[in-house]
Amino acid sequence: MKSAIEQLSRGRAAISAARAVFILAIVACTAAPLFAQDSSLAFRRAQHLRHGINLSHWFAQVYDPKGYTKEHFDTYDTAQDIALIKSMGFDHVRFTLNCDPMFRRGQADRIPSEYLAMVDGAVKMILDQDLSIIIDIHPESDFKQRLVSDDSFVEQFADYWRALAKHYSSLDPERVFFEILNEPEFRDRYRWMGVLARLTRSIREGAPNHTIIAAGANWSSSNELLFLEPLHDTDVIYNFHFYDPHIFTHQGATWSTNFQHYLTNLPYPSTPQNVFVTESQIPDPVNQQLVARYGFDRWDSFRIDGEIAQAAAWAKHWNVPLTCNEFGVYRATANPADRAAWLHDVRTALEKYNIGWTMWDYAGAFAVVTRKDGVSTPDPVTIKALGLTVPPARQSPKP
Repeated sequence: MKSAIEQLSRGRAAISAARAVFILAIVACTAAPLFAQDSSLAFRRAQHLRHGINLSHWFAQVYDPKGYTKEHFDTYDTAQDIALIKSMGFDHVRFTLNCDPMFRRGQADRIPSEYLAMVDGAVKMILDQDLSIIIDIHPESDFKQRLVSDDSFVEQFADYWRALAKHYSSLDPERVFFEILNEPEFRDRYRWMGVLARLTRSIREGAPNHTIIAAGANWSSSNELLFLEPLHDTDVIYNFHFYDPHIFTHQGATWSTNFQHYLTNLPYPSTPQNVFVTESQIPDPVNQQLVARYGFDRWDSFRIDGEIAQAAAWAKHWNVPLTCNEFGVYRATANPADRAAWLHDVRTALEKYNIGWTMWDYAGAFAVVTRKDGVSTPDPVTIKALGLTVPPARQSPKP
């Protein structure tokens, strides 16, 4: 008689084999290049969004104690940073913009000109380096939660978007894109589809010729994308974020699920054996099981490819262009080599299905550069994982 352990191992092997067949079927269905399907405007413009980086903590998620000030805007990211981004081989940036500091309740279409001028300066700085730009509305959670339940607030947000889109409508539509809302927090998918349609219409009223970027209902995840039906607007690129498995990409993060702050050096790829040390560091048995499951799930390049293949299959089914506007690994506690392996596997899977990508982020907690004394230095390990070229060291000016 087989031992219980042997039977369990055979069962898991059978499940893994079945999963492999399923993933291969998805891959076969998505083998044709995604962007080769259509020559429409949105597909053509999506070619400008192949390799990008998120400019976080500049005009959104500002952690400077002084807040959203001109001093912060002038110093956090500079023209030298934008030039460095260009030299690393990125073709676009995702400019995260918290609309709240410039959002006048009851008159949201009257955007403060002084604040808007500072945004204009940043946008010009980016375009001057021949980079494309995604203007991504990136508010805090409380702003997004109001959209979930307050119809009047949705109307005001539509007013804001109409005015902002009109303000930038004279910029080159081949290089300037409007992303409706970062990571919506709608558990009601049907409400989000209605809000999404309303906001899309407002942007189109302000900027008839520009391409819009839209995502699914809850945190822009790939499974929410699968639920979404395309809008009645053909000039739209669809977007999802990829941080799977979250237990690896957010290990050590204090803002995530509480037990994540215990995690350090959680390996990737994962096996039942190599997660044991980390599993033993978790005090709660329920959370220990989550780490064990990460090992049993055997996350590797094949698993990541299968996950991204499902998003690609959705896009192929609806014949719409697709991007991944966020993916990354928290740097503080992840093993650098494992972090690089995950970035490489995600990036190569996205490129395999001709999905443009924008890594999170430039100089924050997931960064492609390190900062010391205000100087940004490219991280060669991360850059190579992204398939880009490490730029030559910048020479200090001669005295």
